[in-house]
Amino acid sequence: MGDASICRDIELWLDDAARLWLAHDGLWFQAVESEFGLATAIRLDQIAMKRFTVIEAQRIKKRLCLDQGGGLFALRRALEARLYARLNEQVFEEYEDRLVFSMKTCRVQAARKRANLPDFPCKSVGIIEYEEFAKEIDPRIKTRCLSCPPERYDMDVWCKWEFVLDCS
Repeated sequence: MGDASICRDIELWLDDAARLWLAHDGLWFQAVESEFGLATAIRLDQIAMKRFTVIEAQRIKKRLCLDQGGGLFALRRALEARLYARLNEQVFEEYEDRLVFSMKTCRVQAARKRANLPDFPCKSVGIIEYEEFAKEIDPRIKTRCLSCPPERYDMDVWCKWEFVLDCS
């Protein structure tokens, strides 16, 4: 078996593992939503995400050998290394003083549509997720939501986030 074949097998395994992780997360969320309602499911998701996103950022920093305080370059590399990046189409716009990150496709929203559920109002969870992730990569990074359900202003993407390096 050649190196290319091994790499392809690893990529397929990682893609499958990412889909399984997200499927479990979604099924857990839907079970809580069904039993206790959407508000409780979101509240519990916020609690879990606050811890998970920091752990994920720490592991990515270690895996990619990113220094603490690596700025927007390190943040982009870390966002590209998340499991989500294997599942959703993501777009980055880089400017001198900021990074704009957009989620063009979202498997969570697609799964909810397949299940005839309304769009997931993910903004409150996303704020925690992206703020905590960015702060773990570099504490100077400030995060702002530009568009996200239920306040989706940019219909070309599911969500859009702006990251600015605060050097003051």
